[in-house]
Amino acid sequence: MRETGAGRWSLALAVLVVLAAFVMPRIVATPQAALAATPRVSSADDPVARGRAIIVTSACGYCHGGDANPASPDWLQGMKTQLNEFKIGPCALKPDAMPCFHTRPRNLTPDNLTGMGRFSERQIFNALRYGLRPEDTPDVEITSSTPGVGNFPEHPHYLAPPMPWPSWRQKPDQDLWAIAAYLKRGLKPVRNKVPDSEGPPDFWASEYTVEKIGPYPVPAFPTANERMPVAQAGSPPK
Repeated sequence: MRETGAGRWSLALAVLVVLAAFVMPRIVATPQAALAATPRVSSADDPVARGRAIIVTSACGYCHGGDANPASPDWLQGMKTQLNEFKIGPCALKPDAMPCFHTRPRNLTPDNLTGMGRFSERQIFNALRYGLRPEDTPDVEITSSTPGVGNFPEHPHYLAPPMPWPSWRQKPDQDLWAIAAYLKRGLKPVRNKVPDSEGPPDFWASEYTVEKIGPYPVPAFPTANERMPVAQAGSPPK
């Protein structure tokens, strides 16, 4: 994808601009009392509680509704006005620049018609781990992360940005299953039809390559950019 009359546009830059303009000011504006009341993971044996804590502390509500407050009447119900849309592409920096895609936060409640109710917890897990749109992906265990290898779709339909699945995929399985459990079992269904997000014909496949978003899983520590910590006086023995 190229910007007319200019060089290649950066998806990563466009997403960062959108997040900086829309999400970060709302996080900063969150009342301190709400932040102080942020729940901690209560038990590894309670995936719904664990998923709730992860979602609240990971700013999901700043896009999908309700900010960091599960008591909000908009909690995770998705876009309700055009003010909640994102512009992805050069238009994130220059309004008339092309290409320009409007992406819209989904309704994450388990409503069967307009939310996540029609998808299994496995499909939600696959969306978080591999970035695959649940409506376009079978309810199966994915055996690869490379298009066309194993049962990974040869032409994958990825979630639209700015959904940060490239970083979320690095979370432990337990965390991703907990998120899926909370979305399916810990929320009340709410009817809110969100128009589908726009995107390029390849469903972002040319942007979500290993060269651009890095590998899964991450390389072993230490990489060429890292070093093993040097033992210091007073440090506990290894």
